[in-house]
Amino acid sequence: MPECQNCGAFVTAAYARVFTPSEIEEPRVCPQCEDKIRDGAEVRQARSTRRG
Repeated sequence: MPECQNCGAFVTAAYARVFTPSEIEEPRVCPQCEDKIRDGAEVRQARSTRRG
């Protein structure tokens, strides 16, 4: 099962397939990560609090 590389949370195989490059099996950040966000091909600190 894929896990988020940042927080270790479970992610679905479909999420990993959509949000990771083909050569990487586990996403760098996931929706559970409050402190990081995807920014194109990079991962960066969130500039503001994410609302849930």
